[in-house]
Amino acid sequence: MASSVEQVPAPPHDALGPDDAQPTTNRTVEVRRLGLVDYVPTWELQEALMAGTLAIKTQNREAETTGAPHQATPNYLLLCEHPHTYTLGKSGKPEHLLLDDDALMAHQASFHRINRGGDITYHGPGQLVGYPILDLDNFRTDIHWYLRMLEEAVIRTLAEYGLNAGRIAGLTGVWLDWEEGAPNPRKICALGVKCSRWVTLHGFALNVTPDLSYFGHIVPCGITDKAVTSLARELGPGAAVSVPEVQERLLPHLLALLGATEAATFSQFALPTT
Repeated sequence: MASSVEQVPAPPHDALGPDDAQPTTNRTVEVRRLGLVDYVPTWELQEALMAGTLAIKTQNREAETTGAPHQATPNYLLLCEHPHTYTLGKSGKPEHLLLDDDALMAHQASFHRINRGGDITYHGPGQLVGYPILDLDNFRTDIHWYLRMLEEAVIRTLAEYGLNAGRIAGLTGVWLDWEEGAPNPRKICALGVKCSRWVTLHGFALNVTPDLSYFGHIVPCGITDKAVTSLARELGPGAAVSVPEVQERLLPHLLALLGATEAATFSQFALPTT
């Protein structure tokens, strides 16, 4: 994933939390651990959840004039892996995919143009993908804060594995050897989001144990001069790490930065199937 939102410097620690001065209605998040799921049904699920939230917001706007009760908007987080998939954002260049249709088939990979910002990226087994469908009216109506919060959750998670991750000015995402002048900056997590009326779509992709050779078939996020890495590669041979383990370490950081809690009950919606 890549985001078309302009990079800004990391905020101070006390600016990472939600906006307590803004009235909120719901800071619980329904977390769905989906496992390995096809890309298109998961995208369609995101779109359906966003549409439901936007419908509630429309009803609440109308209720301001009719005096009808205000309904709290929901927040969701889908955590999953995908089969080998390449996605191209609205501002991406098709030539950054270096495989033709026959080669895609040979690599058992699919390709999709989608409605996030940014260029091309890869999803595959061993990569933790998170799709927060959040109403930022419940948290903080600031897309830059939201992107920095996603990055910070990943940075704090990687710190638990002894990795010093950070941000590179002008480039959204999370990097190793990110300090100015470092000899080998490597991207370990990509971000790409869409936001409509403060409801978010798409999210982050953290490389845990993916087959990194698949990144060699694209110009990742349109960046030609920096490498891609994974948690498994950085920890070295013999390191036992898995997507389920990493997602359970990341989730508390994400919720804490949001000032949120995991919902105790689930609403009913259809889950994608492989």
